[in-house]
Amino acid sequence: MPERIPLARPSWTDEMRMAAIDTLDSGRWVKGPQGRAFSQEFAEYCGVEFASPCNSGSGALIAALRLLGIGPGDEVIVPSLTFIATATSVSMTGATPIFAEVEPDYWCLDVEDVKQCITPKTKGVIGVHLFGQCYGTELIDLCKEHNLALIEDAAQAHGASIVYNGSLTMAGALGTISCFSFFPSKNVAVGGEGGMITTADSEVGIRIKSIVDHGRDGSLQSQEVGTNMRMSEVFAAIGRVQLKHLDDWLARRRSNAAMLSETVDSHPKLHAPQVRPDSRHAWHQYCLQTENVEAFLQHMATNDIDARRIYPVPCHQHPVYKDHQQANDEFPVTSQLSEQLISIPVHHGLTNVELERIVNALRSY
Repeated sequence: MPERIPLARPSWTDEMRMAAIDTLDSGRWVKGPQGRAFSQEFAEYCGVEFASPCNSGSGALIAALRLLGIGPGDEVIVPSLTFIATATSVSMTGATPIFAEVEPDYWCLDVEDVKQCITPKTKGVIGVHLFGQCYGTELIDLCKEHNLALIEDAAQAHGASIVYNGSLTMAGALGTISCFSFFPSKNVAVGGEGGMITTADSEVGIRIKSIVDHGRDGSLQSQEVGTNMRMSEVFAAIGRVQLKHLDDWLARRRSNAAMLSETVDSHPKLHAPQVRPDSRHAWHQYCLQTENVEAFLQHMATNDIDARRIYPVPCHQHPVYKDHQQANDEFPVTSQLSEQLISIPVHHGLTNVELERIVNALRSY
């Protein structure tokens, strides 16, 4: 039997291995030159001035909310179709997540529904670049109009971009403050858990490294409440190597996605994901839609190809939010997508033979 094709395959090369070993041999395992260089290089890649590595994408979201002064009594609007950390990061600060509907075509926050969610308690919006697709720029304009902080959840969007005000703008520069994840399945990984916070806002930027280091400044005195969310030097060293290869990996992901979509578009029972105009998708996940979920999953399993439902339970219906004011609300688009979305392999580690196997399995379904 052929080897099973996984949904994700973390990249690990001799260059990354040597970067890790050299860093361990240096004796500087935390708060050293690798972390400083990684933050600078990542900020430059995103086109912003400030960045700081941290321990995870979830930690980045919590730190971002803290940096913006969001806490008890405040509301933050979030999509219900997302990874649960988008919502629980708000709850971790003592604020309340307010769930909103997503677009039927691009699956990011529906700006018209967001408008209906704004109240005097609303302090911010967390916009998610879902699966690597940038949210619409109308969301940026809406937040500016209402003087709301826009927290950019770019955990799945390393290298994504969209035209805003006439210029191609990278994920990481599309919000007041932005958050990335380096979990092993992501476009950039660091050999374990990791995250990054970026911003172009100078007022936030001067505090961005402090919040992940107990709120301390250069004198090692804590100026605000923080905790240890630092990234290790080893992970930063690996991340620096991965960042150098990101554009090449994205080119491969986009090529893979184009071949998958060409196949899915011609299938009567499958629907391909759409790409927002004037944007470049990062393809962290390739998610197709079908009404025959179990039959499709069984077909792919028979062909030794990983496939799985993604976000089958909307965030507002998780048990953690059973007492939430919106626990019983209906979000028709979110509900339909949660029942029909299936992720199949698109990652840059796919070989040509594996990609051909996936295409043939789609055709034969």
